Amino acid sequence: MFTLFVIGNIASGKSTAVRYLARQGARIIDLDQVAKDLYVPGSAVVNELRDAFGSAILDAAGAIRPKVLADRAFATKDDARRLNEIVLPRVHERLTAMLMPSCCTVAMPSNCLLTVVEISLAASFTYAFPLADEVMAITAPVEMRRRRAIERGMDGEDFDSRAALQPTEDELCALASVVIDNTAADDSLFSALDAWLEQHGLQADQPSLGLDDAQ
Repeated sequence: MFTLFVIGNIASGKSTAVRYLARQGARIIDLDQVAKDLYVPGSAVVNELRDAFGSAILDAAGAIRPKVLADRAFATKDDARRLNEIVLPRVHERLTAMLMPSCCTVAMPSNCLLTVVEISLAASFTYAFPLADEVMAITAPVEMRRRRAIERGMDGEDFDSRAALQPTEDELCALASVVIDNTAADDSLFSALDAWLEQHGLQADQPSLGLDDAQ
């Protein structure tokens, strides 16, 4: 079993790369979803988040209101750090269990050789990187990523505030063992992924995504 961590800043094409690898037969673990699965009403993590960010982050049933939590947790770097300190250790624990060979044997088809973990908060989660065989960064210039995000309907100021909390592209790439440049947002992303799969003996004959998905 080969484990690949895929990292990338907002609108870099990270999720597109992960979806493409899924179509090649990879098992996918989305750490954002792993975190959301921890948000059980009344749980210790939800109570800690309420204490840190206020009761307004919960609805009448005690469940997390994602947008309210995001607005408060990503307001400043200190707020983002507090969120990460509460959630990421638990995510790390869950991820470690998910990557254990016994768990993989049960959860995966016998012919699946690659597990891909999609990571949004790479700089804050480097202590988990020893779990990976390789770390792949999907990169694109910030001005390009801003344009893509706005084209998808994201407010420009929202992008700016979130991008300010993320590492620079150089800092991000320094965390990776392999870097794929997605500035062009075309089939070159998929070609680079195919080359990586072939290099590691993980290539499969699967249909490619369309050009519109490359962003």
